[in-house]
Amino acid sequence: MEPKWSGRCAGCGDWNTLAEELLEGAAVASLAPAEPPAPITAVRAGDGTPVPTGVDEFDRVLGGGLVPGSVTLLGGEPGIGKSTLVLHLLASVARCSGTVLYVTGEESVAQVRSRAERVGALDDRLLLASCTSLPDVLAHLESVRPSLCVVDSIQTLHDPSLGSAPGSVAQVRECAHRLVVAAKASGVPVVLVGHVTKDGQFSGPQTLAHVVDTVLSLDGDRHHDVRLLRAAKHRFGSTDELGLFRTVDSGLVAVPDPSSMFLADRREGVAGSVVCAAVDGRRPLLVEVQALVVPSTLPQPRRSVQGLDAGRVALLLAVLQQRAGVLVTQHDVYAATVGGARLVEPAADLAVCLAIVSAALQVPFPGDVAVCGEVGLGGELRQVGRLDRRLAEASRIGLGGALIPDGSPELRSDVRVQRASTLLDAVRTFVPEA
Repeated sequence: MEPKWSGRCAGCGDWNTLAEELLEGAAVASLAPAEPPAPITAVRAGDGTPVPTGVDEFDRVLGGGLVPGSVTLLGGEPGIGKSTLVLHLLASVARCSGTVLYVTGEESVAQVRSRAERVGALDDRLLLASCTSLPDVLAHLESVRPSLCVVDSIQTLHDPSLGSAPGSVAQVRECAHRLVVAAKASGVPVVLVGHVTKDGQFSGPQTLAHVVDTVLSLDGDRHHDVRLLRAAKHRFGSTDELGLFRTVDSGLVAVPDPSSMFLADRREGVAGSVVCAAVDGRRPLLVEVQALVVPSTLPQPRRSVQGLDAGRVALLLAVLQQRAGVLVTQHDVYAATVGGARLVEPAADLAVCLAIVSAALQVPFPGDVAVCGEVGLGGELRQVGRLDRRLAEASRIGLGGALIPDGSPELRSDVRVQRASTLLDAVRTFVPEA
């Protein structure tokens, strides 16, 4: 058989001996669908109820736990704590639901055992398998039928039927697809640990994130012990939740009250310190924003930013100069958040501005007032979302007041609410010397 016209037969070498023939009864693809469309109300809903894993912050991000048959992709920088987190996860599920399977392709079973001993994850129901062959992994999954399977990592797996090397686009795509099919067929939830590039993207094909049900990212500042778990994709619920962990000698521990942790070492009465009422996803956080303004001898004063958007801080300095008359063009300005928190939402604008003004004039900002508000280029204060959660968190921590934009809706709150329509009004209210 030849796919197209050919003048010479490749078998016998003769010319003009090939003739076209139509095979009778050849299979022709039917245009009729296998199943007709059905009303959505007649479709039986599947069992998508999440099963708690016992790791509270992990369950918070996933909306209650892992759904049977789901595939979750967990990514993060090297050394951020991905393997430690999945060990905690496996140990917790083993205690609650029975046998779990950990497939390690990067470390030996002895190395995994040493880490499990350090983090307190030793359990007879936690089975280890060191293999990188996809057929072996599928065979283990079929024979063990665990309550949870973790593959660390997806980039180390390879399918022998493919000619490419492990970690290539074809290998990662095919291995992920086969694991998704196996998870759906068996009902076993699977967690895939994935590598990320230097810009935070998952290495390999983008279809890796498309084929899985949930994409989680674990990140944090290496100089602090806080680790943040977020969901970039979640087919079974919202992606607005945030999980927080702390790194300790025994692994990762959950942080149920992050606001108290971020404000634990705060000193009141110090110029340049302001409490920001922030929200990450749907979780309210009270974070201390600090600023330091000192005279500069450099032709171009230094601007140092940590935990904030450097471009946003530069914009706010321009607004402060033009709209509020606060000049820092001959001063070095340092702005930072403490405790490893990172604030990127515009609601932190007002807190950053007031911290800079307080530091420049050496006038302490009231320590029992939480601040939130977006600052526009015209110096106006714009309202922010989830204000009720921010005020409720300030009340829970024990703060007495809050400064919010004047256009914010009326809300009942236990804290004393003050409003300002412009940045200049906010500065003059709390820093009369400005």
